[in-house]
Amino acid sequence: MPSIKRIAVLTSGGDASGMNPCIRSVVRTGIYKGFEVFGVKHGYRGLIDDEFIEMDLSSVGHIINRGGTILRTSRSEGFLTLEGRKKAYDNLVKRSIGALVVIGGDGTFRGAVDFINDFDYPVIGIPATIDNDIAGTEYSLGYDTAVNVAMNAIDNVRDTAFSHERLFLVEVMGRHAGYIAMEAGIASGAGEILIPETITVINDVIANLESGRRRGKLSNIVVVAEGDDAGGAFDIAKLIEGKTSYEVRVIILGHMQRGGSPTAYERLMASRFGYQAIKAIMNGDFSKTVAVSGGKQVLIDLANATRKPSKIREDDLDMIVGLAL
Repeated sequence: MPSIKRIAVLTSGGDASGMNPCIRSVVRTGIYKGFEVFGVKHGYRGLIDDEFIEMDLSSVGHIINRGGTILRTSRSEGFLTLEGRKKAYDNLVKRSIGALVVIGGDGTFRGAVDFINDFDYPVIGIPATIDNDIAGTEYSLGYDTAVNVAMNAIDNVRDTAFSHERLFLVEVMGRHAGYIAMEAGIASGAGEILIPETITVINDVIANLESGRRRGKLSNIVVVAEGDDAGGAFDIAKLIEGKTSYEVRVIILGHMQRGGSPTAYERLMASRFGYQAIKAIMNGDFSKTVAVSGGKQVLIDLANATRKPSKIREDDLDMIVGLAL
């Protein structure tokens, strides 16, 4: 393989706090190591539509504290086709760009794997999704900030719940993974945490709430993951109200969890991930993604990162039950 002099970076799929500090790290580390660095706007769509911009040190100034992504992002139907991926490949070759860094979640990684299989093109992945549901890594960018946003919102709701002696259901994002609900719920002292990884039995939830009320617990917070098997927070609220005298209020945190200034931990991990991606390019270690395993930064095969993620630990599930008493 000829020596790589130019690289490109893009963000794809749902935005996540941590993307901007990661872009910053890729650009500045890349330039420091002698590469010319290009950004691709609007993710894979921009790769097809030829939306390349040359990046310099100042282009990533003052973004480490910003949520979202300065490169913008999208979900590209065109990249799902061989024709679309061929246009993307031709645009990279036209600019003599020798490697691509993709920052995103499992959908982004599946697209990268298809691209690699089609054209044997050098790609390095960086996991970025608030859901933290990428196989093979203990952490993905955006997760810590999302948990903190959810925790702070639940803390604020608790004041009103106490003042009015009400039950609040707070729904958080996470698709089919309950990591945000679990950690935000534990950190905020939620009375119940309902996640897709466990079966929700409404009668058991009610029994636990009633037990707390008999002990004088007149207000409560239930955190609901959006992918819970019993439905969304509004569905669960109707079931509880139909069987109890609780006055239930529902709050859907929604996309506010994606935004916000990245936490200190987020910025640190984003910086490390970007640095490791450049090192991988320098070492010719492609078709991999940066990951965290056993608390250490490693590289794993991109194809493995698209598999079903590991389950929530049994100890954490058991701890949730005990802390909710």
